[in-house]
Amino acid sequence: MSYKAIQFRGSSSGEVVQKTHVHEPPKPDEVVVRVTHSGLCGTDLHYIDHDVVLGHEGIGIVQEVGSACKDLKVGDRVGWGYPHSTCGSCDACLTGNESYCPNAEMYGEAAYDQGSLSSLVVRKEQWLFKIPDSMSSEDAAPFMCGGATVWTPLIDFAKPYDRIGIVGIGGLGHLAIQFAAKTGCDVVVFSGSDDKREEAMKLGAREFYATKGVTDYTSFGMKPIDRLFITTSAKLDLSLFYSILNPQATVLPLTVSGGDLTAPYLPTVLRGYKIVGSKLATRFMQKKMLEFADRNEIHAMVEKYPMTLESVTKALRRLQDGKMRYRGVVSWEYQSEPNGYIGKQ
Repeated sequence: MSYKAIQFRGSSSGEVVQKTHVHEPPKPDEVVVRVTHSGLCGTDLHYIDHDVVLGHEGIGIVQEVGSACKDLKVGDRVGWGYPHSTCGSCDACLTGNESYCPNAEMYGEAAYDQGSLSSLVVRKEQWLFKIPDSMSSEDAAPFMCGGATVWTPLIDFAKPYDRIGIVGIGGLGHLAIQFAAKTGCDVVVFSGSDDKREEAMKLGAREFYATKGVTDYTSFGMKPIDRLFITTSAKLDLSLFYSILNPQATVLPLTVSGGDLTAPYLPTVLRGYKIVGSKLATRFMQKKMLEFADRNEIHAMVEKYPMTLESVTKALRRLQDGKMRYRGVVSWEYQSEPNGYIGKQ
């Protein structure tokens, strides 16, 4: 039986358009999910001029499961992020690095009709995750991509006794502060101005430094940093941070943006600095991230928008202008109208 859905898609003009789409019945390994909430992520802006359903931080309720599905049942609340499927048989998948699967179907590159800014999706059970009962959907949606983005490198590269520098307090940065603080790390935040100092300290930072106009970071008089998380899309002069890094420190750029990342060559070699990319989370890490966030009461700071064309457009424009504080969440539940799920056809 097919399903009809309302969708909010990108277009060649760069405008968000509302369309109706009929989904085919689920395949044996697929799940029909009625969308309730969708987070907004900076990556969505990369596809706003493509004919794809926007959104990849989805939360919803299972409506139907395919005959081969084993883990989910009707009524489960689930979430999903960037990946739609991975092959399970390549070297990356077999070694537990499935987020790097060369055969993966990813948001914006495949499954063009399955974005989370819609009323219903049909997705592979493989990359759907049960949401803890005590976690709100407003928190869960940003965790599906934003939470995974900061969680994975934190677990892979940091120890509880490390000093973690977080550059930028935005959609990623405010989550990184909380995750790092809850793991026991000594969290140091760098931001252009003092505007977000109080917020950063409440989130778990122990030190805060405003960097605008400062050309010598040693003037902060601070202890050196072991791991530097770059959560801003602005291109940084890494040489400024090199002066406050411990030997063998790791620099972790986490945003998806264009341009070049440049670093001083000789200090990188002589002091053993590592610049390491990190992409999303494996299914195991995604599950553990949700459990950790729930257990440690980590919360997203969100702006809420109803799931209408006008509000989706407004929210994405605010995100594009850099005014979102700090994640946008769009939901059918934020309005008095029926949630847009039209039902079985």
